[in-house]
Amino acid sequence: MTAPGVDDAVRDKEPVTERRLHPVTPLRRAWAPVAVLIGWAVHDPDQAQRQLTRLTTTTLLIGLAVLVPAAALYGFLTWWFTHFAVTEAELRIRTGLLFRRTAHIRLERIQAIDVTQPLLARVAGVAKLRLDVIGADKKDELAFLGEREARTLRAELLARAAGFAPETAHEVGEAPSRQLLRVPPGVLAVSLVLTGATWGSLAAALVLPPVLWFATHSVWTVLATGVPLLGGAGASSVGRFVTEYDWTLGESPDGLRIDHGLLDRAHETVPPGRVQTVRIVEPLLWRRRDWVRVELDVAGSSNSVLLPVAPREVAESVVARVLPGVTVPARASLTRPPRRAGRCMPLWWRGYGIAVTDAVFASRHGLLRRSLALVPHAKVQSVRLAQGPWQRVWRVADVHVDTGADKTVTARLRDAEEAAELLRGQAERSRTGRKGARPDRWMA
Repeated sequence: MTAPGVDDAVRDKEPVTERRLHPVTPLRRAWAPVAVLIGWAVHDPDQAQRQLTRLTTTTLLIGLAVLVPAAALYGFLTWWFTHFAVTEAELRIRTGLLFRRTAHIRLERIQAIDVTQPLLARVAGVAKLRLDVIGADKKDELAFLGEREARTLRAELLARAAGFAPETAHEVGEAPSRQLLRVPPGVLAVSLVLTGATWGSLAAALVLPPVLWFATHSVWTVLATGVPLLGGAGASSVGRFVTEYDWTLGESPDGLRIDHGLLDRAHETVPPGRVQTVRIVEPLLWRRRDWVRVELDVAGSSNSVLLPVAPREVAESVVARVLPGVTVPARASLTRPPRRAGRCMPLWWRGYGIAVTDAVFASRHGLLRRSLALVPHAKVQSVRLAQGPWQRVWRVADVHVDTGADKTVTARLRDAEEAAELLRGQAERSRTGRKGARPDRWMA
């Protein structure tokens, strides 16, 4: 007979098969030394320009003869000394040439795994896995794997995280998905044109550089100011269009799936039960078309956009899937602060409003760009009341609701007595809400 615990001890001592990343990975990592030189040149452009003027053809050829093999060697060694393995209870990622680092990622703490494919990776047929882990400040990643291997490994890890046995996790495969919504490229383009931030950043990029030139007559000052402004204008318009192109939202047993990207494709999943806050954003120029943008705060995850643009009715139906049992409060049900709140914040106080239902705490802010934040009572971690000196004079106060995503939703400039009652009532609603909260596990 075998003594209790012996099987577990033998299983723990079984050899673990380590795997390497895809052979094209060294090409990606070889750019690191070149990136260091580019960073130095950007940080000190005057010194970089002086050094370049001193270079002769011979010196430049010698430098390239040293830099290219060094970069290639660096890329190969970092790939050679990077391994990963899936054990009974964790995913291990071992990296480091001189300084070794081993990441032990517990499978039950994995809450999201995104598959991303930059443009060159799509050409090479490889993909990157990015893992959202509870308690981790940043995502661990495996870059790069073969596209099929990446999706197979993702499905296996999610099955293991959901509680499937190791011997059956390979057979589970990726959960089927049903498409809910696809954002047409034309609608996305029009929404970006109607976004005030796009025109504001573009106007700044066109106006400020000529003004600086007439004031300073310095090319470097104009470039140092104009290039970031143009980059910001591009990021808020063309960059967003490229990133959010072909935005597709689907539903599967492991959560809502998001696919998007024109050049770089991303395959993301919104973990069930981990959404802390949903924000329905309504820019001024979108109201005529009744369009909104839906954003998320997810605990331990950087995924923040659920829908880049959608009709309000469609967006509210999607929110009901993210937060089961939640109905988005109607505009008329949101109560404004008292009129005396205008003494604390003239005009803008009209953009504030709150509504408390059986399921959520809802707070709106913004006059031109409205944003309605929905926090399920079960996700509230703490409630605070704040009242400044001028607010005490006019008997108003702010109520802050803190969530598990280290974010805060605030009900601004409420009547002082209402705020105190809201504080007491929200604390009680949070306690009772957590008793009936859904589990956070995958496929639960």
